[in-house]
Amino acid sequence: MTGMDRPRRLRRTPALRRLVAETTLEPRHLVLPMFVADGLEEPREIGSMPGVYQHSMDSLRKAAVEAVTAGVGGLMLFGVPKPEDKDATGSQASDPKGILNRGLRALADEVGDSTVVMADTCLDEFTDHGHCGVLAPNGAVDNDATLHRYIDMAISQAEAGADLLGTSGMMDGQVGAIRRGLDAVGRTDTGILAYAAKYASAFYGPFREAVGSSLEGDRRTYQQDPANRRESLRELELDLSEGADIVMVKPAMSYLDILRDVADRSTVPVAAYQISGEYAMITAAAQRGWIDRRGAVLESLTGIRRAGADIVLTYWATEAAHWLS
Repeated sequence: MTGMDRPRRLRRTPALRRLVAETTLEPRHLVLPMFVADGLEEPREIGSMPGVYQHSMDSLRKAAVEAVTAGVGGLMLFGVPKPEDKDATGSQASDPKGILNRGLRALADEVGDSTVVMADTCLDEFTDHGHCGVLAPNGAVDNDATLHRYIDMAISQAEAGADLLGTSGMMDGQVGAIRRGLDAVGRTDTGILAYAAKYASAFYGPFREAVGSSLEGDRRTYQQDPANRRESLRELELDLSEGADIVMVKPAMSYLDILRDVADRSTVPVAAYQISGEYAMITAAAQRGWIDRRGAVLESLTGIRRAGADIVLTYWATEAAHWLS
């Protein structure tokens, strides 16, 4: 048995394991996605995402303060309008009095520069058909007409206090169009978090409940095919050339190979989104006693970091930050 390699020597104690750990997970790496719903007086739990809420304006402020106090790196806000306020072009998305822009102002006022306020710059929550853009007469999403709406939305969000805009619609040219639109009105300091690789995933289901989606059909004509890998690198290169400040892969856990590819090639920070279905699976299994909840959550987040994410969007951000502090 002499001369045997013994890697276990460095696993013997917690102190040794901590000393040689190759991947770290800290509160600053985490971003909390949040939902603010119009007309709510009290927060409302999302049935398929136990522990996650559609917030009222008051509860949004309180949850934001808790997250910032715990040390999370940022907040990503999604707006949930009343059904009767949706229309074909998602007009409330760019309305300064719309729920998302009101929520952004509330966050900016409450937490200021103590965290990074991010906005979902997409129309799907606000359209009566549930798609991420404006529809052409034949029912297809009109890419170029949608870009004009994104510019209007981006300017409104920047004026409401967003530090970063999350371009999640997967329209061709969206990053460049929004960058030019922001610069034209003097918003040169507002950054773009580009969803460079966003796949048409079955794991988005709970999110659609969270935002009260009105989706008709699917989004396979603009979100990426889960079978494709090289395509994500083309999207990455385009977003970088158009001025993305941060790039993102979504979903995270089923696309760790994509995340690694993007991280190896990106010249800007890389984010990954641990999405609603990933949250729901771990939560459901833990509720049934099939897995250890805390262990599974931290392992999943560490795996996303290990694959190359500098930033992880996760619904466990605040709770995990408390665990890690």
